[in-house]
Amino acid sequence: MVKPFVPQLVYIEPRALEYPLGKELHEKFTKMGIEIRETTSHNQVRNLPGDNHFQQYRVAKSTLVVGIRKTLKFDTSKPSAEYAIPFATGCMGHCHYCYLQTTMGSKPYIRTYVNTEDIFDAAEKYMQERAPEPTRFEASCTSDIVGIDHLTHTLKHAIEFFGKTDLGRLRFVTKFAHVDHLLDADHQGRTRFRFSMNADYVIKFLEPGTSRLDERIEAAAKVAEAGYPLGFIVAPIYLYEDWKQGYLELFEKLEDKLPKSATKDLTFELIQHRFTKPAKRVIQKNYPMSKLEMEEEDRMYKWGKYGIGKYVYQKDQQQDMKDTLGGYIDKFFPDAKLEYFT
Repeated sequence: MVKPFVPQLVYIEPRALEYPLGKELHEKFTKMGIEIRETTSHNQVRNLPGDNHFQQYRVAKSTLVVGIRKTLKFDTSKPSAEYAIPFATGCMGHCHYCYLQTTMGSKPYIRTYVNTEDIFDAAEKYMQERAPEPTRFEASCTSDIVGIDHLTHTLKHAIEFFGKTDLGRLRFVTKFAHVDHLLDADHQGRTRFRFSMNADYVIKFLEPGTSRLDERIEAAAKVAEAGYPLGFIVAPIYLYEDWKQGYLELFEKLEDKLPKSATKDLTFELIQHRFTKPAKRVIQKNYPMSKLEMEEEDRMYKWGKYGIGKYVYQKDQQQDMKDTLGGYIDKFFPDAKLEYFT
């Protein structure tokens, strides 16, 4: 059982204390007896404890920085939404394959932003620009926000904010089962609550520090009972020796545990494992003992739009994945919608 995240060390930007959430978090962490340091900016956290990279990386992943989000221009977030909404950055999980290792580079600490009203105002403007079309906002492009929300309740406020809008839709994905405080949020059906799911083998060996499969399924059932539209991202789909059986067992468990009401408006997103050359170097440095297979010669190179290509599975393997998992979705959840395979 993975316990809810508690930071070992907290940094606070002085200006964050001008916001109610900043004050509240400062009080909360003081009462909890956690060491609090000041930092001029959430981008400038230095001198983390640790004698070497391996130690400092692990300390950083258990460090929370409370700051202000200055950039209120939202990135686009295809294929899952129109925009990424930035409430947090970083994650306490230790998934070996995670792309945040490369994108966050030397700053793997977790950041939470306290100027939530500014972020909501920016979202409001984006919604107006697209009206009368609805606008989807993805809250988990650069973090697993559920993993820290029992401390901040930012996500809960966001769910209720979007619940009051006509054209806003919120979505996020998590590997954590700590969802109880979100069950009574007034979501009005405008938030799609997604869980990242995988074969037990992948969770066990490649996703340390995250909730286990059965815990995630139990949390998904609670979320469905609370009336949220539910979704599953099966990612990364990873070809290990017994992968077909592993993914079959995942779908059997899901069908067994989910309330029938959850299957009416259920979505699936399927994402195969991929890696870049720079990512491979970083992963090998952060997780030297990992079982993650990244052999370039076994993969197909796919050019990216910024000139940085990635290694994906071979065409016939991709087809096999799509047919196999697509078949499981059809068999166990015939009413569900497969949003994409990539």
